[in-house]
Amino acid sequence: MSCLAILAASLTAWVPAWGQELIIEEIIVTASKRAQTLQEIPIAVTVVTADVMEKAQINDIQDLQSLVPSLKVTQLQTSGNTNFIIRGFGNGANNAGIEPSVGVFIDGVYRSRSASALADLPNLERIEVLRGPQSTLFGKNASAGVISVITAAPDLNGYSGSASVTVGDYNEFIVKGDITGPLSDTVAFSLSGNSNTRDGYYTNLSDGAKLNEHNRWGVRGQLLFRPSDNLEFRLIADTEEIDEVCCGVSNLVNGPTGGIIAFIGGEINPEDPFSRSQYYDFNPTNEIENSGVSLQIDYDWESVTLTSITSSRTMDRFENADVDFTSARLISSNSGDTEISTFTQELRLTSTGDGSVNWMVGGYFFDEEIDIANTLYYGDDFRAYGDALTNVLSGNAINLFPSPLDGLEFALGMPPGTFFASGQGRTEFGGAENQAFSIFGQVDFDLGDRTTLTVGANYTEDEKDTFYNETNTDVFSAVSMVAVGFGGAFAQITGLPPTPANIAANQGAAAIAAAISTTDCTPATAPNCNAALALQPLQFMPPFLAYPNAVEPGSSNDDQVTWSVRLAFDATDSLNIYGGVSTGFKATSWNLSRDSRPFEADIPAIIAAGLVLPNLNSGTRFAGPEDAIVYEIGLKARFNRSTVNFAIFDQEIEDFQDNLFLGTGFNLANAGIRSTTGAELEWNWSATDALQLAFAATWLDSKYDEFTNAEGPDGPTDLSGTKVPGVPELSINTSAIYNFELGASTSGFVRVEYIYEDEVQINANVPPEVASREISTFNASLGLEWDNGFQVMLYGRNINDDDYLLSSFPSVAQGGSVSGYPNVPRTYGLTLTMNFN
Repeated sequence: MSCLAILAASLTAWVPAWGQELIIEEIIVTASKRAQTLQEIPIAVTVVTADVMEKAQINDIQDLQSLVPSLKVTQLQTSGNTNFIIRGFGNGANNAGIEPSVGVFIDGVYRSRSASALADLPNLERIEVLRGPQSTLFGKNASAGVISVITAAPDLNGYSGSASVTVGDYNEFIVKGDITGPLSDTVAFSLSGNSNTRDGYYTNLSDGAKLNEHNRWGVRGQLLFRPSDNLEFRLIADTEEIDEVCCGVSNLVNGPTGGIIAFIGGEINPEDPFSRSQYYDFNPTNEIENSGVSLQIDYDWESVTLTSITSSRTMDRFENADVDFTSARLISSNSGDTEISTFTQELRLTSTGDGSVNWMVGGYFFDEEIDIANTLYYGDDFRAYGDALTNVLSGNAINLFPSPLDGLEFALGMPPGTFFASGQGRTEFGGAENQAFSIFGQVDFDLGDRTTLTVGANYTEDEKDTFYNETNTDVFSAVSMVAVGFGGAFAQITGLPPTPANIAANQGAAAIAAAISTTDCTPATAPNCNAALALQPLQFMPPFLAYPNAVEPGSSNDDQVTWSVRLAFDATDSLNIYGGVSTGFKATSWNLSRDSRPFEADIPAIIAAGLVLPNLNSGTRFAGPEDAIVYEIGLKARFNRSTVNFAIFDQEIEDFQDNLFLGTGFNLANAGIRSTTGAELEWNWSATDALQLAFAATWLDSKYDEFTNAEGPDGPTDLSGTKVPGVPELSINTSAIYNFELGASTSGFVRVEYIYEDEVQINANVPPEVASREISTFNASLGLEWDNGFQVMLYGRNINDDDYLLSSFPSVAQGGSVSGYPNVPRTYGLTLTMNFN
């Protein structure tokens, strides 16, 4: 007997029959780009229906994680800096040059950055979350998984629609509406819109402003044209906007720089991460405008369907944040302006016959242009802050009159007030052009009445051309601290600034100064010979070597073949067992930011080409492609009153593109090997005609198998063998819905939900005793519905007011300090809905 048959027999005996009446609804999914039932598709996929999302008060993709334990969504310093993570894998939030590892598709159209998929989603049909690499059918940016959002299509059969109003605490006010119906026998339309506003739950103690608000709206229109039974056109246009004051940061640890902030007259928040209050000298702003149009054409022959999906999208994103997180005006601007234009075209042929072989072939083209304009300027108080830090960092060795910076400026022959002047900083310009194409195919072979072999392959080629440049007015960051050692000695001996004329006129003093600053040591590596070397951490904005240049072309060209093989066995009419191997691919990601640095291997060539700049440091320009592979076995069982889905897997990404914040910037690097071994369980049971229970759990063992070139705040470090931060071992979601009748015309429901994540270290560079996370949250809702279509629902989220941190990081330019982002506190509200047909 085969292994699959033995496993099938065992599981059939283990899973009970829950009753004779068919209660569990059959769900149709398109995760494999063809219609299949959820229970027969040999892929680990979670489906969340519109009804469940409504009763759980899920308004956007960010909230979806409360229903899918394997999905995590983290929001960082702005509304658009959001990471989607599946099975512990995900990236791409903080840099437009880093594409996400989790692909988001809305009605078959790829959203290339997470910021373009954050708006509220009215008139949904369902959301499918595909876990594990999906590159065979979804292309280059699905190395960790896919979130596929399917909205309701226009209805040719009659008019229907709904309108709803939600009011809640923090002055929440949400309005949604949709309508659909026929315009003729062959044309139907739908129109939906939403507006979502809410005051912030976070307070700026400097001016009383509320942060972490909601202020977003969107409109979506569709036309469906079906001129014949075998031809259909679906045109979709949407536009949406987010304009919010977000996001508040809390202090976990106030380091020694907190005293300096107080000394110069600034205020800094106490070490209370859940006070949800902070001092800012200006409020963070976030603006995202996202719009697009797509056309899907389906033409059916007798046994083949041709599908074409064409889309054009634009996203404009602007943000400005006070990243010093104090009332002192250390930073006057830290803005980012990003524009992304994307065009995609997909063509595929799908067999529709009932034979023993079913197949699909297709091609995909992707064209994207990115333009970036960023700023980072010092504020009025940074000069005083820099003066104090100069004293501290040099151990009072540079304690000159009338101030340390005045003394340094005199020693270097510069006018007073040259260093850290208000308005100094950098203005950056960058961008990228990306073209990619792929061809793909998949075949299902029926190897008998109960066994199906699925084989698929994808060839992808990806080409990127990038550039980045800046205008830099930060004088201090361009100073050679080795020269300060000589210049300081010369000024002390002669009382004159070390200008070329003074050095020429005082060659004896110059020789003594050189001897003092170099005797018995090399200033660049021996701080005891040159106190100015201790000031190098204050050189926040060193000159940037623009690229492309004579050494660095600023381009990449990647190609890869990904594949998948799965075997599915229908052990009984109710039980399907599957196993398989799938691979994934993500192309090179470019560091389109001020943190981009030449690779160390390129420095000699840069010097030889005469391109070297003062204080030029090595780092990374890009992270090479990442390759994923997953080995997975699972079962899907569907009985009269229950469904059970279970999977165990071993997933690995080689050269995972890791982008870690170190306190003054991000470091983009390839982690050699990162893996996750895990198990996932989803169970739904209609215990009675009125009571439905659901339980979902994910267990993950996620680690860096090899990451020898990691960077920490104190320099290079080896993370090999360590746990991946922010990935809990155990995540659980369980819920119960009780439906009831109140007379002949009124029905209702009560839904309760519990979410649990065990404790996990959040950041590899922040000790777990400082920043860890454990989640234990309850949500609930109560609804009534009348036969005329009127509904009332009362809801509460995080009703036990559970406090936890979403993320943490070393504070910006404040050594020894740690900051973090707290979760949303308890919220509640009331929704009134009118449905009509």
